[in-house]
Amino acid sequence: MEYREIVAVTGLPGLYQLLTTKSDGAIVRNVADKSTKFISARQHNVTPLESIEVYTTGANVRLHEVFMKMKDQEASKPLADAKTADNNAIKSYFKGIFPEFDEERVYVSDMKKMLRWYELLKVNDLLHPEAPETEEAPAEEGAATEPVAEAKPAKKAAKKVEEPAAEEGAEKPKKAVAKKKKAETEEAAEGEEKPAKKVAKNKKTEE
Repeated sequence: MEYREIVAVTGLPGLYQLLTTKSDGAIVRNVADKSTKFISARQHNVTPLESIEVYTTGANVRLHEVFMKMKDQEASKPLADAKTADNNAIKSYFKGIFPEFDEERVYVSDMKKMLRWYELLKVNDLLHPEAPETEEAPAEEGAATEPVAEAKPAKKAAKKVEEPAAEEGAEKPKKAVAKKKKAETEEAAEGEEKPAKKVAKNKKTEE
């Protein structure tokens, strides 16, 4: 049994170990008496403790961080009794161990629940939250490099666009050659017409 397996179940007191999940519910084991039971998904919601956050005056904190504060300061600040302590005593206890608590959004009922959960976890030696997994970092790096790999075909496409421009440049000399040939044919035609005029003048003089 590990901390990451522990869940809270709506409508049921205490804490449970999540054993298996099904389409219509889940099988859980009671942390206190170790009894196993099936809970229906229609009647109950399951919430892992490691996903629960606590309101503070700044950024929210994970529930296990509050448990660690309670554990570290237990020698100097004994736990408040969730059953016998009054509301002011419970508020004063949490304000002492975690001054950043948002008193407007963290109710006394929530504080009592945290006290009961802490005692259950302590008795069952479950106050050892695992450090967040660091295997996700390489995955993020790989995801960041994927767009770079996808950008390579774009460069090839740019080259293809440039090729027609080169072909258009190659066509220009052809047009210039065509113009030269046209000019030459016109000059030749004019050169041929001039002798014809001279012949006509000669005929007139002979007459």
